[in-house]
Amino acid sequence: MKYLLLLLICFLISSSSVFTQDEEDNEEYESKEEITDTTKKKITALEEIVVTGTRSEKKIIDIPYSVFRVSKKEFTFGRDLNAKDILQDVPGLFIQTRYGSEVRLSIRGFGTRSNSGVRGIRILQDGIPESEPDGETTLDAIDYTSLGGVEVVKGNLSSLYPNSPGGVVNFLSDMNFTKSFIKFTGIAGEYNLFQGGFRAGIAGKSTKLFVSHTYKSYTGYRPHGAEFTHLLNMNFVTFPGKRSSLMLLGNYLRGLARFPGALTEGEYNTDPFQPYFQSVASDIRRMTQRARVGLKFKTSWGKLNSNEFEIIGYGAVKDMQYTTNTLYFIKYKYTTGATVRYTGRRQLFGRDNEFTAGIDYNFVTGPLTSYNNSAGSKGDDLQSQNTEGQSNLGVFFENQFNVLKGKLYFLLSGRYDKLNISNDDELFSARNSERDFSRFTPKAALNFKLTPTVSAYTSFGFGFDTPSAAELENYPLSSNSGFTTLNPDIKPQISNNFELGIKGNVFNRGSRIFKKALFEFIFFNTIVKDEIIPFIISDRVYYRNAAQTNRMGVESGIKTEPFERVDLILNYTYTNFKYDRYSAQTFDSTGNLAEVSYKNNRVPAVPQHLFNFILEGEPEIAKHIDGLLIFDCDYASSMFTDDRNTESTSPYFFANVMAGIDYKSEHFDLIFAAGVKNIFDRRYIGFINVNANPEQPRGQRRYYEPGEPRNYYVSLNFNYKL
Repeated sequence: MKYLLLLLICFLISSSSVFTQDEEDNEEYESKEEITDTTKKKITALEEIVVTGTRSEKKIIDIPYSVFRVSKKEFTFGRDLNAKDILQDVPGLFIQTRYGSEVRLSIRGFGTRSNSGVRGIRILQDGIPESEPDGETTLDAIDYTSLGGVEVVKGNLSSLYPNSPGGVVNFLSDMNFTKSFIKFTGIAGEYNLFQGGFRAGIAGKSTKLFVSHTYKSYTGYRPHGAEFTHLLNMNFVTFPGKRSSLMLLGNYLRGLARFPGALTEGEYNTDPFQPYFQSVASDIRRMTQRARVGLKFKTSWGKLNSNEFEIIGYGAVKDMQYTTNTLYFIKYKYTTGATVRYTGRRQLFGRDNEFTAGIDYNFVTGPLTSYNNSAGSKGDDLQSQNTEGQSNLGVFFENQFNVLKGKLYFLLSGRYDKLNISNDDELFSARNSERDFSRFTPKAALNFKLTPTVSAYTSFGFGFDTPSAAELENYPLSSNSGFTTLNPDIKPQISNNFELGIKGNVFNRGSRIFKKALFEFIFFNTIVKDEIIPFIISDRVYYRNAAQTNRMGVESGIKTEPFERVDLILNYTYTNFKYDRYSAQTFDSTGNLAEVSYKNNRVPAVPQHLFNFILEGEPEIAKHIDGLLIFDCDYASSMFTDDRNTESTSPYFFANVMAGIDYKSEHFDLIFAAGVKNIFDRRYIGFINVNANPEQPRGQRRYYEPGEPRNYYVSLNFNYKL
C-alpha cells in the first residue's frame, strides 16, 4: 500500500505544474467553438458523464463519492462469461465466483450475506431495476457481450435507491453506434464452453434499433456444474424532438444451471473439483424463463436545458423452478414498476443549484409451490402452497449547491421507503403473515475541486437494507417456533456511513513516460446495526441479526500510462471488519443448542488485503491492425468461513493472460483473441458458503467451492458496418 501512495504523491507533485495550464485550457474550451483533436480527447476523458450516482447527468469529478465507469474498450477482447470478467478492474469490488455466471458481488462487506444472487447492491440494466423491491437480484438476464459500459457506484446510496447500502451497478446496452451494423460473436473454450450470437443495429435519422441474441453452453469444471442460456435483447430509441427521447427495452431469457454444491475441508483437500454427492443425487438446479419490457421517456426544456423530466415504466414475468436436496419448487413472479423524476437547475443566492426529486414504485406477486424432490423430479406430495407479495414505494430528493464558485459543492439527499412483504399459506391460513419496513435515510456530502480535474470529498449518510422475502423464511428457533410463514424476529440492518476520498486525473504533458493518471484513494468507516447474517442448517439457509458490526477500510486505485499505448492498473483494498456485539444461538460440539458470543470476531468471506494488478499493451502492428496484450493477477488474503472464526481459507494468487488482434477497415472489423485463465493453475477457494452447517463438527461443514483451474479460450468477432 505504501508504494501505491508514494506513486500517487509523485504523480501529484510532477503534475502540479500543469494544473494551472489545465484550468486555462478548460476556460479556453468553454469560450471557443473550435478546438484541437488533442484537447477534445482530453476534455472527453475528464468530463465523462454518468447518471447512476446522482439520478441526473453529472461528470464523475463532480460527484462526491466513488464512481467508476467501465468502458466498452475494457471488455471487447475478453471472455465475458460472468460479471467478474467485466468488472475485474474496479477498485474495492470483491467478486467470488461459484461456477459459470454465478457470482457474489461485495462492496465494503455488503453482499457477502448472499449465498445466491446479489444483496445490498442495487442492480440496474439501462436504469431499469433488475433488483426486486426487497433487494434480491439475479444476474441471469445480463448479456455481457452486448454492453456499451458499466457504471459502478461504491458505498452507501440508500438516499437515492432502495436497499443499496453497498452501492449501485448499472449495466448499459451498447446504443452509441452511429452507423447500421451487424456483428457475429463466438467464444469457445475448455470444459465445453461455447458462447455465440449476433448483434444488429439500425441507425436512422431519428431512430435506433438494437437487437441481439446470445446462446451459452458450458458444462463447467466440476461435474454437475453445467449452464445453458438463450438471451434475447431488443432496444429501440426514437427522438421525437431535439430535446426528447423515447426508448423501448425488452429482453427474454431461458436458462438452466446445475449446481455442484459446497465441499467440506477434507473433500476439498482430496479432490477440490468433485461435486457434493447430494447435489448430484437430488439434481440441484435452477430453470428460469423470464421476459421484461420497459419504456423510458426523457425530455428537457428551458435555457441550457435547465429543466429535465423522465418517466420509466416496466413489467416482467418470471417462471422459475429450482430444487434443494429435499424439495422441488415452482415459482412465478409478476412484476410492475415505475419511476418519475424531475431535475431543475437554477441560480440560488447567485450560485448554481441543481434540485432533483422523484418517486419509485415496484410491485411483485406470484405463487410459490413446493413438492417432494424425487431424485431431481417433481414428486407427487404437495409440501407447501403459498402466495408471495412485495411492494416498495420510495420518494427521493437531491440538491447540490455551489458554495464557492466552481470550487466547493454541498450535496444533500434523502429517501423515504415503505416496503411490504407478505406470504399467505394457501393450505393453512393461520400461518399467513406480512412484514412492513419503513425508514427515511438522509445523506450529506461536500466536494472540493482542488483543480478542474482533481477533487477531494467527504460524505456521511444512513443506510437501510431490509431482509428479502427469502431471508424472512421462518425456522424452528424463532420466537414463535416457526409457526408463521415469515420470521417475526429478523429486522432491517441500519448503517451509519462515513467516507473521505480524493480522486481525479493528472497530466504530465511533454513527458514520454507516465503522461497521465486516473486515481482514487478512499477511507471509509461503516457502523452496521442488526446486520443480517446467513447460517445453514441441513443445507437450508436461514438468517438472523448480529447486534453491531464495525467496518473500516481503505480503497485505492490508479490507472496510468507508463509508456505510449500501455496502461498500468494497480488496485489495493484494506478492510478491518469486526463484530462489536453479537450473540447467537448455535450448536456446540455435542449438537446441543448454546448461546455464543462472537464479539471482536472478523466478518467472514471478506479478505483483509485485496490486490489487483493489470498491465495492458496496445501495439500498432500494421496499418489498420492493432494488437492487445493483457496480463492481470489478483491476490486475496485469507478469509474466515464463519462467524465463529474457527476455519479460514488460505491466501490465494492467480493470474490471467490474453492476446488479440483487431483489424479495422472502413466497413468491417475483425477481432481475434485467445486467453488463459489461472495460468499457474493455482488451487483456491472461489466461493465461501458462509456459516454452513453449524450443527456439524468442525471439518464436516460445507464451506468450500473451488475457483476455476487453468483453462483456455478463444474468441472471434466479426463486425460489418453499412
